[in-house]
Amino acid sequence: MIEFRSVSKRFDDGTLAVDDFNLVIPSRKTTVLVGSSGSGKTTLLRMINRMVDPSDGTVSIDGDDISGIEPVKLRRSIGYVMQNSGLLPHFKVIDNVATVPVLNGVPRKQARAQALELLDTVGLNRDLANRYPSQLSGGQQQRVGVARGLAANPNILLMDEPFGAVDPIVRAELQQETIRLQRDLDKTVVFVTHDIDEAFLLGDQVVILEKGARIAQIGSPTEILANPASDFVATFIGADKGKRALSIRETANGSILVDSDGRAAGVLVASSAGDESGV
Repeated sequence: MIEFRSVSKRFDDGTLAVDDFNLVIPSRKTTVLVGSSGSGKTTLLRMINRMVDPSDGTVSIDGDDISGIEPVKLRRSIGYVMQNSGLLPHFKVIDNVATVPVLNGVPRKQARAQALELLDTVGLNRDLANRYPSQLSGGQQQRVGVARGLAANPNILLMDEPFGAVDPIVRAELQQETIRLQRDLDKTVVFVTHDIDEAFLLGDQVVILEKGARIAQIGSPTEILANPASDFVATFIGADKGKRALSIRETANGSILVDSDGRAAGVLVASSAGDESGV
């Protein structure tokens, strides 16, 4: 579990990016932070691995205040996937994936063998292992980035608009791959996006943010779609204009997300406890 307690962040130029933020991120679920530019979502994400430290308040993981953990050690225990993959251009694919395990002391031969298995996990052919990032498509690079984020077998995976730089077809494929990976691996995923449709598709818990990381609404996709908490939320999700690209349709097999043409885009799955979670 990740917890933000009364967290604020003011940068050196005086910008108040986060103002008294409180949130509990449950374990083994996907929590999506969604908002427009300047809403503080990426700042919040980077606080979890101490790329950014709060000005006030605390961030804790499983009850431990992370301010007491050395930043590099913390980052090596948390997976991180960014928008432009962030691959090392002069490293082959296999060595990009193996980098963090090697830094953590895993023998290089073992780390490379594990890297090949991770290529299988993210749906990449092992023939790509000895290519350089420049020899891959954008979608392939992002898959390698996800494999690298998983390489140290972290309990937590941070994803900062990871699909924002690829075309819509590849983006849809990567979204479905993310859903499959979460079902298979059961990680605590924190996902940042500005796209509310992506948030509803991927999130078990969706957090809609206003400027200063003020929470406009938090809930499951079903709850937010059915009951927007304010005019701001209604406008943000498009409910006030009838332009929702995604909506909920009840079927004999449960709730599904459908696009504006009525095509199925995903399934809202009820947990064993009876509460709803996103796809």
